[in-house]
Amino acid sequence: MSTGLPAFPAHEGHIGMPERFISVAAGLALAATAAKPRPNVLLSILALGAGAFLAYRGATGYCPARAALDA
Repeated sequence: MSTGLPAFPAHEGHIGMPERFISVAAGLALAATAAKPRPNVLLSILALGAGAFLAYRGATGYCPARAALDA
């Protein structure tokens, strides 16, 4: 049965459950604060992108930055 999620290498770039939880929480909080109207739209877009990346990282348990450093 396929989950539809991409298959990542067994150890490269994987993060543990506590770090995943923190990533999801921080990503959602950052994305929520970015959704408020601000005078500087560019910073809001950057915060939204960073929040989305952190939420993705926590949801999948895979960190492309860590995988690049481990290689």
